[in-house]
Amino acid sequence: MRKIREILRLKYECGRSHREIGQSCGIGGSTVSDYLQRAGRAALSWPLPEGLTDAALEELLYPPPIARNSVRLIPDFSEIHKELQSRQGVTLNLLWQEYKEQHLNGYQYSWFCLQYRLWSARLDVVMRQEHRAGEKLFVDYAGQTMEVIDPESGAIRKSQIFVAVLGASSYTYAEATWSQQIEDWIGSHVRAFAFFGGVPEAVVPDNLKSGVSKACRYEPDINPTYHDLARHYQTVVLPARVRKPRDKAKAEAGVQLVQRWILARLRKHAFFSLADLNREIKRLLQRLNHHPFKKLPGSRQSCFEQLDRPALKPLPPAPYELARWKKATVHLDYHVEVEGHYYSVPYRLAKKQVEIRSTAKTVECLYRGERVASHLREDQRGRHTTIREHMPPKHRQYLEWTPERFVRWATQIGPETVRLTETLLVNRAHPQQAYRSLLCILRLGKSYGESRLEAACSRALRINALSYRSIESILKSGLDQKALPETPPNGPPVEHDNIRGATYYSPATH
Repeated sequence: MRKIREILRLKYECGRSHREIGQSCGIGGSTVSDYLQRAGRAALSWPLPEGLTDAALEELLYPPPIARNSVRLIPDFSEIHKELQSRQGVTLNLLWQEYKEQHLNGYQYSWFCLQYRLWSARLDVVMRQEHRAGEKLFVDYAGQTMEVIDPESGAIRKSQIFVAVLGASSYTYAEATWSQQIEDWIGSHVRAFAFFGGVPEAVVPDNLKSGVSKACRYEPDINPTYHDLARHYQTVVLPARVRKPRDKAKAEAGVQLVQRWILARLRKHAFFSLADLNREIKRLLQRLNHHPFKKLPGSRQSCFEQLDRPALKPLPPAPYELARWKKATVHLDYHVEVEGHYYSVPYRLAKKQVEIRSTAKTVECLYRGERVASHLREDQRGRHTTIREHMPPKHRQYLEWTPERFVRWATQIGPETVRLTETLLVNRAHPQQAYRSLLCILRLGKSYGESRLEAACSRALRINALSYRSIESILKSGLDQKALPETPPNGPPVEHDNIRGATYYSPATH
């Protein structure tokens, strides 16, 4: 009653919403609404009358039922259970409404639900689950592993056993994989969907790291690749709660059956390849699915044909291709790294975070859910793949700079300019190192005229002043318009005792 008093206080004194009251009191919003409705029917207001005890308050909120002499018909709960299991979209509320239409003086909804749950609790454990046809597929790994022997080295490697069970029919699929990593986890799902020939409405996994990145009771974080698989097959992933095995009781039971019916029978067999092991699992799995139920008519195979197969959604045209997802911050050079190779994105996204989806053939970059770049997958580490449209305008221009382009530009000015251009390109360790100097030099023709630039290049070559600053200085000071100094003529030969002369090297002198 203390909590009810607090609900009334928060509603009428503080004016809080049902949701806020539920969060404060640790109850659901529907429960808050129910308490307030009962208070309204009891004509209670806030503050409550002084001296009103908890017992009196409870009696006002929960008055005793009115006794009736009419005989009420108890529903056929076995038929209700069958309807819930085999009919998609059928709920207890719908069945209660149909019951009330036929029996106007029948029991109310709360009694109807309570009695059905009490009845179903007395059923056999196999029958206790309530699963609609085609609704859920439960997946898990068996705790037991199987050994595979390397035929060459004799080394023993343990394989993992993947198990998938459909809820309504308990139809089971199992296979061996080398690990529980994302590649094998996704591959097992793809093969399981192909085995069933359709897709259920939901997949219920355990909180395996390959399926759930971060386990949480209320909002688990689904692995992006696993979410991508679900989107491809138009299904939804509903992870079981942490340490709540009843959420995936079908998977637990399926794992137990696979261990008893398959793995126990193979315990004395030696396998030298994963393919051989899966071949035997497939053979024993067929026997398991065709084995008759002990307390129910039919088998898993017959129940699958009657219940799950017609309700499964069709497979997509192509199976899912494994895609890895990761988040990355775009580098200043507007590239992102995927396994050592760099792929471009639009330069406007530099320093921003993008999502990267990579498959065996493609690499896609998404920003706020929108694809902004797509590349073919490359395996060369340390290399770049750049799309021209991703570059800023200035960088596109730089990409167009080549030695041939600068030579063609210089040819339009004159031969001396061509000589200077070729000299700069050859003298640098890499031609790219001369691009900026040549770009500035050739642009001087627009400011001073091409004829003056030609003359300045000629003087620069003569005095070996091959830099942009030197040529600009020549133009600014007008030296290009002055005649170059003549080279002094050769004078008479110098006579000296230490100078050997040309005759020294002739054979006759030795």
